[in-house]
Amino acid sequence: MTPTPTTLLDAALRGVLLALLLVLALVLGRDRPRLPVARAGVLLALGLCVQAIGSTPLFEALVPRGWQAPLVAVSVGNAVLFWVFVQALFDDNFRLRPMHVAAWLAVAALAALNCAVVAGSASVLAPVTLGLQRAVPLVFAVLAAMAAASQWRADLVEGRRRLRAFIVVAGAGYSIGMLAVRLASPQGRLSSLSATADVAMLLLIVAVVAWRMVRLAGSELFPASRAPVAIPAQETVAPVPVAPAEPEPEQAPDPAEDRLAESLRHAMAVEHAYRSENLSIAGLAARLSVPEYRLRRLINQRLGHRNFNAFVNGLRLAEAMAALADSSKRELPVLTIALTAGFQSIGPFNRAFKAATGLTPTEFRRQKLAGS
Repeated sequence: MTPTPTTLLDAALRGVLLALLLVLALVLGRDRPRLPVARAGVLLALGLCVQAIGSTPLFEALVPRGWQAPLVAVSVGNAVLFWVFVQALFDDNFRLRPMHVAAWLAVAALAALNCAVVAGSASVLAPVTLGLQRAVPLVFAVLAAMAAASQWRADLVEGRRRLRAFIVVAGAGYSIGMLAVRLASPQGRLSSLSATADVAMLLLIVAVVAWRMVRLAGSELFPASRAPVAIPAQETVAPVPVAPAEPEPEQAPDPAEDRLAESLRHAMAVEHAYRSENLSIAGLAARLSVPEYRLRRLINQRLGHRNFNAFVNGLRLAEAMAALADSSKRELPVLTIALTAGFQSIGPFNRAFKAATGLTPTEFRRQKLAGS
């Protein structure tokens, strides 16, 4: 069989895609092995390698369906891995949960069953199970887009905000587009031309994401090793500097940024702006009469915070913890303390408090006031 130009192009693109995915998996696994986003990225990269091999037209045409089933299971399961990867990439507090594993196992089992048994059979279940499999990429593309769009305004990392927009458009667009192509193809198989277009689009998306991740890996994309700089929740607390203890030697002091840092400290420590209901980065910027991007940059780059809501909740929790540890306020209800600090209800306050301290507010108060 003489290879055609399309076949040669397809093989070349798949080779480049496989090499890029393997390099990306190696870098993530080597440099950030403990981060959930790195682990999800490695699994997704390896899964896409399997997809790139299994979706080759010649492979689909010559290999029996039973042998294709494991590769198809992994390929369809990539939709779940993409959703998990997006959550881990944009949520610094993400943790892999049993539901993520269960979702992947369920999707992979469905795809393997359809490939090995149901497809091409006269089973009455075929329309149902095949329909569910075809819905998987669409459902998880929407979930991934929602995860990427979630709290976009609260994300303080500018490079990551741009990556969010790309993943929402490109990832969801690719999933929906290839689903439409497979639905229009006989038995869901891609033609030589559509398979080449598929791998070309996937290569473009992976190349852009890999470039952004490599470019941002040391500064913006992943959490920094140093803890964020705190702003005191109460003016009576000794002021904490709003600049790193040892500034970069090549950076000259910026009087405008220093003034903005002092204005932010005053707004939070004296005026208690964090108590305001539904406080947003845009609302706080308007209150300080500065462009939103300047305030975003200050809180992220100078104070080390990556999410505005986490920054504000940290101040609320600091006030609540101070009140709970105050013996003169031992009779004050926990709900009152939570509402005064800016939380809108007791449920979110209890969850945030437990996540930050490992204790419930009542346990924390009992521990702090035990000797008084």
